[in-house]
Amino acid sequence: MRGWWREIGGLVLPVACAGCGSPRTSLCGECRRELYGAWPCRVRPSPEPPGLPPVCAAAPYEDAVRAVLLAHKERGVLGLAQPLGRALAGAVDAVAPPGTGTGPLLLVPVPSTSRAVAARGHDGVRRVAVAAAGELRRAGRPARVLPVLRQRRAVADQAGLAARQRLVNLAGALEVAGGGARLLGAGRVVLVDDLVTTGASLAEAARAVRAARDADSGAPLAAAVVAASSVSFEINRN
Repeated sequence: MRGWWREIGGLVLPVACAGCGSPRTSLCGECRRELYGAWPCRVRPSPEPPGLPPVCAAAPYEDAVRAVLLAHKERGVLGLAQPLGRALAGAVDAVAPPGTGTGPLLLVPVPSTSRAVAARGHDGVRRVAVAAAGELRRAGRPARVLPVLRQRRAVADQAGLAARQRLVNLAGALEVAGGGARLLGAGRVVLVDDLVTTGASLAEAARAVRAARDADSGAPLAAAVVAASSVSFEINRN
């Protein structure tokens, strides 16, 4: 019942911009530009966790971008999935440009815990990934969402944990679901998430995907996110 009410509420036109509070719009032009009008670019956590693939972010996690992400994920404003998906699609294009790799783009969402999904009433990352895949297809790039990662053990809440603690907390926590390994070989895999802080979640997701794929698979992994911390990350605009 709770999820149903969130679905209905998220489709109702908000009375104020989710980014800045401007009236009579769900997301104003200025906040849209902050979300997907300036970046994307490569980001690198400091310190960088072992095994982290190249990561591109659509925007820095601050101001309007932070507000929009929180409104979608925590308050269930589901109408924001489309602009967030457009931002994520731009980051995917940047980290896996057209003409590189073979086959379609396979967007693999980093899974939230079942506890978090139940509390929020929706899977925000998967919803944004679906919107991003639609944006990419409309731009002429074959893409689909491949939700093959799952939690194989319980983990503690990442909030408040330092970078090293997050790595320990997530080590070995993810796996590719049965039958997923075969699907991973059908195209270029891009791990996707809404936010990257220390890179621990993406590094663990990459480990799980590499473990499931054939040992001789030389296909490179990449990762794309909506936002990255501008404090804990070095930014490479090249």
